[in-house]
Amino acid sequence: MPDIIERDALLVHAMQQGDEAALGEIIERYTGFVSAIVWNICRGKLDRSDAKELVSDSFYSLWTHADRVRPESLKAYLAKIARSKAINALRRAGQDLPLEEDAITLTVPGPEDAAVKRDEQAALRRALEAMEEPEHSIFIRHYYLMQTATQIAQEMGINRNTVMTKLRRGRERLAAELRKGGYFIG
Repeated sequence: MPDIIERDALLVHAMQQGDEAALGEIIERYTGFVSAIVWNICRGKLDRSDAKELVSDSFYSLWTHADRVRPESLKAYLAKIARSKAINALRRAGQDLPLEEDAITLTVPGPEDAAVKRDEQAALRRALEAMEEPEHSIFIRHYYLMQTATQIAQEMGINRNTVMTKLRRGRERLAAELRKGGYFIG
């Protein structure tokens, strides 16, 4: 029996060939995951029917852009779609995401342009990839999937205070790494 990543790759290949049954299996496997991301971001700011629609829209977007999905990255691609759909829905509804005191922002002096933004994102991605586990997973869950420290602790089977400590230490190391690269942390 193939492992999850191998099975996902098979499903993505089939979906890219127009196999609706493959999409159905993806929906069945990942509806809970996509729903959790949408709900974590919306946190009650949208009603349940709107959140369910965002989940459906995420899978529709997966289907219509199947050619863009790397077979080994299905789950990450779904997370990115769901996160984007939820954030855009909040913006359309005139709501902003609450800023956390510990949010990480990068600023580069001078005018914003696409090249600078790409460099920023690449530097942040490299710094995140250099993080060791479990800090890497905790960071992704907290800052990308918008999970609370309590949710992370429960899902990873660790103490909430440990999650908070690892987030703090991870931010410090990440900031130091980015400063070494010439980026200013705001």
